[in-house]
Amino acid sequence: MRYRFKNLKMSMESELHENKSSFVVFSVLRVLIVLVMINQAFNADYENVFLCLVTLVLLLVPYFVEVKFRVELPKTLEIIIMLFIFSAEILGEINEFYIKIPMWDTILHTLNGFLAAAVGFSLVYLLNRSKSNINLSPLFMAIVAFCFSMTVGVLWEFFEFTMDMFFGTDMQKDTVINVIRSVTLNPDGRNVPYVIKGITETTVNGKDLGVNGYLDIGLIDTIADLFVNFIGAITFSIFGFIYVKNRDKGSDATKRQQRNSKLVADLTPVAMADDKTFDNVPEKKKKKKNKH
Repeated sequence: MRYRFKNLKMSMESELHENKSSFVVFSVLRVLIVLVMINQAFNADYENVFLCLVTLVLLLVPYFVEVKFRVELPKTLEIIIMLFIFSAEILGEINEFYIKIPMWDTILHTLNGFLAAAVGFSLVYLLNRSKSNINLSPLFMAIVAFCFSMTVGVLWEFFEFTMDMFFGTDMQKDTVINVIRSVTLNPDGRNVPYVIKGITETTVNGKDLGVNGYLDIGLIDTIADLFVNFIGAITFSIFGFIYVKNRDKGSDATKRQQRNSKLVADLTPVAMADDKTFDNVPEKKKKKKNKH
């Protein structure tokens, strides 16, 4: 077990050093994260220290995928994934970009759907090209990419929920709403939603929270994140489908042209041989042949 872990570590380090651009980005981000972690440790914010450690591990995910599953991700995609992780955890959570920039969460989750679909599509595309006995249709590849992206989105929401429940974070941000519909509040105990409109305040234990409405605890945020993830996933899946469809048309035309060229090349010596055979026939036999 220890030998396998050491071998995996060495393989990931080798993969990391192969491309200079991704290695530079990885190194810069790692230094920045370590500096942020030291600063949070001095401020005794150990929750953010833990988040920095998690981020350092997440930066290694692209290289783990490449080594473990023996696939080659595009280097540009590796860089985008690392920047996304840094933007989500360090900028979004620790530097509070989720609060300072209202659309920050929506942008990142849309990008997450797009990136995850790109990763899923790349994996299937590489499998399709590397195995001669596998020929997956463009539609199937697009569906797999879409499902892969949505699965990643759901797993991320599980991660946010776990962090909120067990580590006291608030990754699933609350939403202030002015209308609620609840079966629980139905005075007759029936399975009919009881509607409360025009909510202007929320009071907990006799204290007004000052939120000018009802505080939805994370549900709307989770569904909104999954929805924009869906948009990113389906957008890339459509682009991927069109790309492979056009590539297949081009490759089919090339194959037909190669088959025709090979057929002409194969028939040419035969035709030349027939002409030479005919030319070697005496003149009388030629004329006799022409009469028939």
